[in-house]
Amino acid sequence: MKIRTQLALALGLAAAPALAAEGELHIYNWSDYIAEDTIAKFEAETGVKVVYDVYDSNEVLEAKLLAGSSGYDLVVPTSSFLQRQIGAGVYQPLNKDLLPNLANMDPDLMERAAAYDPGNEHAVIYMWGTVGIGYNVEKVRERLGEDVTVDSWSMIFDPEIAAKLADCGLTLLDSKTDMLETALNYLGFDPNSNDADELEQAKDLLLGIRPYVRYFSSSQYISDLANGEVCVSVGFSGDIFIAADRAVEAGNGIEIGYSIPKEGGQQWFDMMAIPADAPNPEAAHAFMNFVMEPQISADITNYVFYANANAASTDLIDPEITGDPAVYPDQEVRAKLWPTLAKDARTDRLTTRLWTQVKTGQ
Repeated sequence: MKIRTQLALALGLAAAPALAAEGELHIYNWSDYIAEDTIAKFEAETGVKVVYDVYDSNEVLEAKLLAGSSGYDLVVPTSSFLQRQIGAGVYQPLNKDLLPNLANMDPDLMERAAAYDPGNEHAVIYMWGTVGIGYNVEKVRERLGEDVTVDSWSMIFDPEIAAKLADCGLTLLDSKTDMLETALNYLGFDPNSNDADELEQAKDLLLGIRPYVRYFSSSQYISDLANGEVCVSVGFSGDIFIAADRAVEAGNGIEIGYSIPKEGGQQWFDMMAIPADAPNPEAAHAFMNFVMEPQISADITNYVFYANANAASTDLIDPEITGDPAVYPDQEVRAKLWPTLAKDARTDRLTTRLWTQVKTGQ
């Protein structure tokens, strides 16, 4: 009853600001990251025409934003990038009077996100998740033994194991932040370390497996896992679940698993934010508020298999998703997750150089 009451109230409150929007809304979001009907529903409710573009790395988004005049009204940076970009004046403060559905958001998760955006003044959580290992169960067993347990980052960083997986396809995220942090953590260092020597060691760890890496991508692995083109991918939790679902739909007999390794993994928040020079900030606020409607948040989670931060949507999400510890980790696992913090300029330049060396194998 409480959820239904909240839903009715939220929909009623949302109507005025949403209908006030007009014109075109230009959105730049991650690939494979929205329900099939979200845009159509928003357009039908508001009359606003949506132009929807996608990217597959924070670096691509950041380059467009820092260049200025991107033409986008709403973007979805990951929390650590958001933090740095706020400092650079990239985003405008939210008009919370236009966001009544903020009342639906989980206070604890919003407080965690406030570590990157004090007071949640510039952004709202879109989805959150983890970085872990996606794998083809049968192909991994064929190469590593029937009793293999995928529960450690050694599956990626041990050259002997990586070599055995090379023929069926080992892939890494095309993200210096995600991969260097994960390597630092595996080596026993602070994943947010700014220490040059520790970062060099992380680079060397990655170079040690570089000969066995088929490619670096933050999106291609979704389809490739689903159709058996690759067998092990470091990836974002929801992407792996999408791959598993596509394999089931295809009926190809491929079983895809996902593991948050025992050493821990990165926890991230993807945040909806409005660029300072957005042409249509009113429509951006309307879309933000629309996404925070419980049913809309639930629809997106049910489609993309990522956890959302909308507490009022929980009862509307497929119980198989809310009950899956890989999507909604328990407290023991959450204790081993780390946030990504913004890097200073010196460290950012260093990690860019190190990541170039990793990708080129030099």
